[in-house]
Amino acid sequence: MDAQPRAEGMSKEELDWFLMGPTDGGVPGLVRRIRRILDVSQRGLAAIVGVSQSVVARWETGRTSPRVSALQELLRLARLRVRVEDLATDEEVLPLRGDGARDRGGRRYPAHVDLTVAGWWVPRGSGSTADWLLWRRRSRARRDPAIRFHTTLRHLHRLLDGTPVDHPSLTQCVAEAVHLDERREERRRRILAESPWLRPPAGWLTA
Repeated sequence: MDAQPRAEGMSKEELDWFLMGPTDGGVPGLVRRIRRILDVSQRGLAAIVGVSQSVVARWETGRTSPRVSALQELLRLARLRVRVEDLATDEEVLPLRGDGARDRGGRRYPAHVDLTVAGWWVPRGSGSTADWLLWRRRSRARRDPAIRFHTTLRHLHRLLDGTPVDHPSLTQCVAEAVHLDERREERRRRILAESPWLRPPAGWLTA
């Protein structure tokens, strides 16, 4: 069948796409699906998202792919959303939480590491025990937990405890630090109850 009559009114990019024949789905098929839902031409979709018609044509032929931000905008326009599933379990996989704990520079921790709380933050080289206790009190008052991560024993910990689903939020880290305080105080009281001679003199301040 002669394709030329059917191609009347098409741009060069649209004609290239038409003559290319069947293509796999994937991102090109998703872009075409969105355009069909919106009932617009390549030129119309390009005007909506602020790109040229040739860019839309390259998306649909698979020669290039839209940026994630552009794809999100296309999905929003078509009132669609992407669901990511685990191939083994068919369960939905959600993005990492946005309120995950951050380091003292405000940066996110590496996504591949697991975080642990080691009490309240004390700067390295804080000097004497008195300085250490002072910093610990300050951090506890500010709700500033000491957050650590390691890579050497990570696989062993995951083998024993499983892989954490997400990084904890700062609120969860603070709660863990408070819990460590409670456990430490409980252990201290038990030791003093079992060993009265270890009790500090009256008026001694404990951390």
